[in-house]
Amino acid sequence: MIQDSGNRRQFESGAVRDMAEGKGRCDLLPLEVVNELYVAFKKCDGKRPEDEGLSIFANLGQYIELGDVKYLYYAILEFCNDIVHWDFSTTVLEVSKQYEEGCQKYGDRNWEKGIPLHCYIDSGTRHLLKFLRGDIDERHDRAFVWNIFGAIWTAKHKPDCIDLPFNETTKNPVEEFGRTAYKFGEKKQSGIPLRE
Repeated sequence: MIQDSGNRRQFESGAVRDMAEGKGRCDLLPLEVVNELYVAFKKCDGKRPEDEGLSIFANLGQYIELGDVKYLYYAILEFCNDIVHWDFSTTVLEVSKQYEEGCQKYGDRNWEKGIPLHCYIDSGTRHLLKFLRGDIDERHDRAFVWNIFGAIWTAKHKPDCIDLPFNETTKNPVEEFGRTAYKFGEKKQSGIPLRE
């Protein structure tokens, strides 16, 4: 049976649908990042590679130092699997709610206009710390993952917003796990470098 809230939204065409409020805004998700996260979940079988042995904070630090977005994916994987115990679908659906709430506050796709990369790392780390401390004033779990999504998307699509130290030091691609890692200045990346 199709769930029904009893409330409707009507479009200019006359079509109607159930209200969407509170369900998340999947249309706002950076689906390229979502796809690569899905690949990471599948390749790692829902767990980060054992030999990496890095904590979430170390992964964020490695990203700042090296500029390789695989460390941001590792941070998401560790957080989702080891801390909040979300699978891939739960992760994406929870983050879509953060996108919905964000567009209510800032407007649709505000984050795509360009926010300095350090802001995502700063805010994401703060939300992670607040979540770990047990703060319940807002959904810090969602906000952490949202910020890391934003950092990944920005690193790939807004090179003029990259303002972290690796911006000046990382200039060559790095071969790792059989695939080329992110190279500074490239707009696109074929996928996160993970084990084949």
